[in-house]
Amino acid sequence: MPVVTLPAATRRFPHPRDVLALLKPVTWFPPMWAFMCGVVSSGVPLAERWGFLVAGMVLAGPLVCGTSQAVNDWFDRDVDAINEPDRPIPSGRIPGHWGLWIACIGSLLSLVIAALLGPWVLAATVLGLILAWIYSMPPIRAKAHGWWGPGVCALAYEGLTWFTGAAVMAGGLPNGHILAVLALYAAGAHGIMVLNDFKAIEGDRQTGVTSLPVRLGVRKAALVACVTMAVPQAVVAGLLWHWGPWWAAAAVAASLATQAVLMRRLLSDPAKQAPWYNATGTSLYVTGMLIAAFGLRAVTG
Repeated sequence: MPVVTLPAATRRFPHPRDVLALLKPVTWFPPMWAFMCGVVSSGVPLAERWGFLVAGMVLAGPLVCGTSQAVNDWFDRDVDAINEPDRPIPSGRIPGHWGLWIACIGSLLSLVIAALLGPWVLAATVLGLILAWIYSMPPIRAKAHGWWGPGVCALAYEGLTWFTGAAVMAGGLPNGHILAVLALYAAGAHGIMVLNDFKAIEGDRQTGVTSLPVRLGVRKAALVACVTMAVPQAVVAGLLWHWGPWWAAAAVAASLATQAVLMRRLLSDPAKQAPWYNATGTSLYVTGMLIAAFGLRAVTG
């Protein structure tokens, strides 16, 4: 890995706006969406546990996801100095070891809030934080391994947050139908995370990160991503049809069929089309998640 010299700190404490930039609010949407899918799938009326709902959304978004962003940027500061040198840490706007301290404080706050929401939420949060740290932190640094990195990220962002939403509303362990569907969507999200790696190919090559686009090449990695996203959705559609809500099964299948059309364009030039697909095909993927959640609500309600 090449040695990268980061800018010298110009102040002792980070400005609040730079802390917010480090926590990346734009990244909170996916886990908060998955959390809401969990809430919907539980079948519990929102009015009965609205306080838990609000606390759970804060936990899923600003706390756990925000903490994971701080952890990633701290351990990725050398890579970011190549790929995105204007980020808060490599630019020097987050001085000294503040990036690490913010990550530690966020982890502790997440555990406190999770403990107040129940043992299953706490268990999911502990696992989510462990995944957030091992994703970026040496010596494990799962993100450096093309297969494990996207899987760790997908489980944390989609599976555990869906589980948390359902557990917060149910006040306990979600039922088997919910667990099956959230596991399938978490598995499919592996492909979304692979596509996300396309934006950092050059920096990954220079720093020894063997993401799937680096390891397999862009076309093979894109093909793996497409198959990984498509198969779990097909299984979800089949399960929903079997369980009864045929309208949800049909809607998920229609979403998948549309994604298949979009995937053809993605595969024509993966490096160029990956951002476009993330804005189109991935949007259909997460829309299917919510449709499936409403289908589960009809089964569990």
